[in-house]
Amino acid sequence: MLSKNQIKLITSLQRKKFRDTHQLFIAEGDKLVMDLLGSGIKAAYLIYSKDWQNQYTIDDRNSIESRIETEISQIKKISNLKTPSQVVGVFKIPKLDLNKKEIANSLSIVLDDIQDPGNLGTIIRIADWFGISHIFCSPNTVDLYNPKVIQASMGAIARIKLSYIPLDSLLSEYQNPDFPIYGTFLEGETIYNSKLSDKGFIVMGNEGKGISDVLKEMVSHKLFIPNFPENQETSESLNVSVAAAIICSEFRRLEF
Repeated sequence: MLSKNQIKLITSLQRKKFRDTHQLFIAEGDKLVMDLLGSGIKAAYLIYSKDWQNQYTIDDRNSIESRIETEISQIKKISNLKTPSQVVGVFKIPKLDLNKKEIANSLSIVLDDIQDPGNLGTIIRIADWFGISHIFCSPNTVDLYNPKVIQASMGAIARIKLSYIPLDSLLSEYQNPDFPIYGTFLEGETIYNSKLSDKGFIVMGNEGKGISDVLKEMVSHKLFIPNFPENQETSESLNVSVAAAIICSEFRRLEF
């Protein structure tokens, strides 16, 4: 059973300041928890029902400090979901080791003040699907370990390296003629006519404001997703995660 102190700790992790303090985050659901365990991320607690334990075998090599079998009524007290899963993992926030040479020779996504947890989680999932290993976020971007981001990522956080960093410094460090910096705009060169590279940064802007003025000046290639038919009135813009999917798909299409 869960103790009162354990319930208090786990429910506090819904808030960023407590995630930062304890360096822990919550994940709920069979696939998500199993993906994280399989990735080698260490678990402080694995909390599950008897039925769940009967369905899943957890390898003894998985790094789990405490395993707690309990009732669904107890899991409801710590769950962030309307319909709680039968398993909740409390994981330790991993330390990232970034390889600058790898970044300089691959595509990365750069997110400028993305605010919606669902958008960030979906973009992480998109990056995972299209084989993009690194995402760089401005300090004001929504927290990776927000429970809604974790759920929307559907386990992709186990495979993506996401860092928070001042983006002007990041772009300055890698800015050179052989390393393109792409940005998504409501004007620019149509992506379907653009010569795209297999390395560089793809900058996606804030849901309402787009890419900040400072970063605009550092973008070397402006990309535009045209509406159809041309010149017909349509929606004002695309959702940032939808735009990310289209753009990542177009970069990868050219590799076939």
